[in-house]
Amino acid sequence: MDHLSFMLIDPPSRWGGRIDDTLRLVKSAGYAGVELNLTTELAGRLDEIARAVREYDLRVVSMLTGAAYEEGLCLSAPDGSVRERTVARLVENLETAERFNAILVVGLLQGLRSDEPDPEVANERIVSCLQRVGQEAETRGIDIVIEPVNHLQVGFNHRVGEVRNLIRAIGSHAFHPMVDTIHMNIEETSLVQPIYDCGAGLRHVHLCESHGGLPGTGRIDFAEVLVALEDIGYPHFASVKVYRKAGLREAAVHSAAYFRVLRAG
Repeated sequence: MDHLSFMLIDPPSRWGGRIDDTLRLVKSAGYAGVELNLTTELAGRLDEIARAVREYDLRVVSMLTGAAYEEGLCLSAPDGSVRERTVARLVENLETAERFNAILVVGLLQGLRSDEPDPEVANERIVSCLQRVGQEAETRGIDIVIEPVNHLQVGFNHRVGEVRNLIRAIGSHAFHPMVDTIHMNIEETSLVQPIYDCGAGLRHVHLCESHGGLPGTGRIDFAEVLVALEDIGYPHFASVKVYRKAGLREAAVHSAAYFRVLRAG
């Protein structure tokens, strides 16, 4: 695993400076790419993002779609009109992903058990919606990954094996599995077996400490994870995710140095 990106979860107004300044920091820390969260604010500032990533030679590797759940969108919602709007939003997101040659990450949009208590019914709705999105993704040549998210944050498909089953049910080659170490730490019995199970099909990785803070300060054995990625010949980016216990600058600089040492060792 040679390609490291940094996840900017917050909208640009909360980055603590101009978009240019933040992306220059990410580049200078040693990252080759960024992962962005498709908030309403970010969607309105894509031209600024495009200029800055060109200037600092950064890839927009991937884009999170879960912010739309806070707007009331949900793939498992009983209300068909909500599902229709969710499909429409994901198709809009595909246009943005195509502009930046990025992948889309779908996780939180699956919804919660409070949206639909029956997981079988929920998965039928999720599959139906994503089949339609998949048709558009195939036309555009965009990859979509489904993130296995822990049971405290999403109602369905918490484990990598469940996501792989979901992808088989969707039946579109646009969809691929991904792993996130913080969610695996909660839901899986191994941090590495899901990686080996995905093998060459693994399309994206989130590297996140067990408490969401700086890597190396929790319980995740990142060295073991990197070895597993190396073993399967993983060729894509892995995004560092820090959302607690550190500011953006500290998170970016510390994490890049931490993984640089691990990769060198």
